[in-house]
Amino acid sequence: MDISIRRTTQKKPRPPASDLGWGQYFTDHMFLMDYEPGRGWHNPRIEPYGPLTIDPAAAVLHYAQELFDGFKAIRGEDDKVRLFRPDRHCARLAEGSVRMCIPPVPTDAMLQAVLEFVRVDQDWVPSQRNAALYLRPTLIGTEPFLGVRPSRTYTFFIIGSPVGAYYAEGFNPVSIWVEQECVRAARGGLGAVKAGANYAASLYAAERAKKHGYSQVLWLDAAEHKYLEEVGTMNLFVGIDGTFITPPLEGSILEGVTRNSIITLLRDWNYEVVERRLSIDEIQEAHTQGRLNEIFGCGTGAVISPVGELGHKDKRLSINDRKPGPVSQRVFEELTGIQQARIPDTRGWLVPID
Repeated sequence: MDISIRRTTQKKPRPPASDLGWGQYFTDHMFLMDYEPGRGWHNPRIEPYGPLTIDPAAAVLHYAQELFDGFKAIRGEDDKVRLFRPDRHCARLAEGSVRMCIPPVPTDAMLQAVLEFVRVDQDWVPSQRNAALYLRPTLIGTEPFLGVRPSRTYTFFIIGSPVGAYYAEGFNPVSIWVEQECVRAARGGLGAVKAGANYAASLYAAERAKKHGYSQVLWLDAAEHKYLEEVGTMNLFVGIDGTFITPPLEGSILEGVTRNSIITLLRDWNYEVVERRLSIDEIQEAHTQGRLNEIFGCGTGAVISPVGELGHKDKRLSINDRKPGPVSQRVFEELTGIQQARIPDTRGWLVPID
């Protein structure tokens, strides 16, 4: 793929590391590529960051035909920039495209686009520990029409945002509300793909939880409102009697790359990891009996987010005295250590930027 590059003539000021937060600043450039019948994906290019020109009748604006992914470029302590498992992220976006009736971008072309984009804007990759350049590859339907069918034209773009901690609490344990009414996704829906519609569906409950002093919500299944699924926008792990349980991939939750990485690490460390359904009643029983060791969410943004408290109906369950559990702490240090090249990458998870 021959990518044309037009560099900006007016570089943006770099924000101080203390102000990064999450998703507030954007780099100097963006990658773009278009699709139309008969030509396929074409015109790959890197241009100065700026607004997209889109028709008011575009499919994405009316029928939410859209899909994205998110992963990081990280500057190691040796000052070299690397991507963490970009092949898995590119494959996930391509697989999700089929569910959204969007022509997939070939994974090798997508990876090439990401690598070239990061090369152009790699001076935006922060050097501070636990900061990164967050990458957002996105697919949108652009055909102007009002009718419920797949768009015939699409745009693929990549933008980058230098980020710090995903949650204001950082690695400190967060308080989570167990949601009993709203649902994020149901089996057979879009929960297993990274569609914007999933996140729109989560906003109401998340805002309601924050008004009551919680950082996020713990989503239960759509059918029985009984089984744990995701915590906020993250996959979930629960430690009971030294075994780590994570909800199974049954069509309503996302197959997280961080989730997969953690399963690999825990099994390498001889922990038992079980992918099975886990009810909120089982959580409460294990807590009462003193068998609930720790709970943590995981995802690209936060990497690991320990849960210090669960609010369920009229009860508040304190988890591990509201302190990070020893395993979540170890996993966080191992993953971030690999990402920042402080710990050897023995599994081939890192892809360097030349």
